[in-house]
Amino acid sequence: MTPTLRRAALFVKRLVGVVASPMKLGHAHGGLTVTPYRGYGSRREAFLTGRVFRQAPLSRGVPRRGFLRDLADVARRIARRGVAEASVDIRLGDNHLTVTTDRDGYFDACLPLVSPLPRERAWHRAELWVTAAEEGPVRASVEVFTPAPDTDLLVISDIDDTVMYTGVADKLRMLYRLFLEQPDQRTAFPGVAALYQALHRGADDQGERPILYVSRGPWVIYEMLETFFQLNRIPVGPILFLREWGISLRHPWPRRAEDHKRQLISRMLATFEGVPCLLIGDSGQHDPEVYTRIVEAHPGRVAAIYIRRVEQREDRQRAIQRLRDELRHTPCDLVLAADSVLIAEHARAHGFISEHGLAAVRHEVAALSEDEGAGDAAA
Repeated sequence: MTPTLRRAALFVKRLVGVVASPMKLGHAHGGLTVTPYRGYGSRREAFLTGRVFRQAPLSRGVPRRGFLRDLADVARRIARRGVAEASVDIRLGDNHLTVTTDRDGYFDACLPLVSPLPRERAWHRAELWVTAAEEGPVRASVEVFTPAPDTDLLVISDIDDTVMYTGVADKLRMLYRLFLEQPDQRTAFPGVAALYQALHRGADDQGERPILYVSRGPWVIYEMLETFFQLNRIPVGPILFLREWGISLRHPWPRRAEDHKRQLISRMLATFEGVPCLLIGDSGQHDPEVYTRIVEAHPGRVAAIYIRRVEQREDRQRAIQRLRDELRHTPCDLVLAADSVLIAEHARAHGFISEHGLAAVRHEVAALSEDEGAGDAAA
């Protein structure tokens, strides 16, 4: 087998394994199943999202593990369908709520925390029981993040072209990088892991700030994003904020990404009442415009906007400069940065991260630059 064919085979094997991974949770049996996504909340309420499916059982004769099992699970995943009007019973500590899935099988629950959760930890486990049309109950559990009462800052970040190189418009290239190249071969922007770790830990290196990620992609790439974050050592927050595209003959296009992002950020600011936030995005889409509108709609809540420059068009640079001028009368800086170091330097100067965090970003970027230089020289 030629090297090209070997790499192609490796790509297919790894990709199939990740796509098949959610089906392993069903233990090969068919029928009702639930896939909850990591939740988040404040000390007053918690938000949980997920989807209820009806899926086919694993056929007899299929091995319990290996590539053939993964292929069978991919086929089962493609064939499964969301279950409408399923009952989802949620318990988090001594708090309880029952919700019903929508026509596509999704549920989006806001659980009031009448009974407080333990304050000594940030992650809590919610238990779910699902029933539908005399099926079930099916049980699942999921982690829910609630920050400490003294949290000083909330970080809300885009993913596509902000954390990773390629966005939804170029998912094939992202998949190639994710499943063929090594984790340190630029699937993420240089310095991103150290920057987000520094933002997570805070100015004293002791914190555990919430970092919430938003993507323009659909829920079906959730597991791929989880894998990406783990491979690149980026702090894993509730990657809850993908879109349910809901494409149909009546509505052939998904909801506009900027509307999706603006509504979610407004919801986050309402949830974490009084906590200032950082907004991180890129210059390639509508992030600067959306974030500027957020600053205007929520005076005093946004401490800074960090925009990663991903293209060099002069008209785009001028448009972002105009937005920066609009914000001059507010306490919020809009920083257009070519790399993670410039973002980290501003964050350190304003007390958002520690000196150690800034040094870590500089070291990570320098190390990756040296590796690239060595690779170019060898070529």
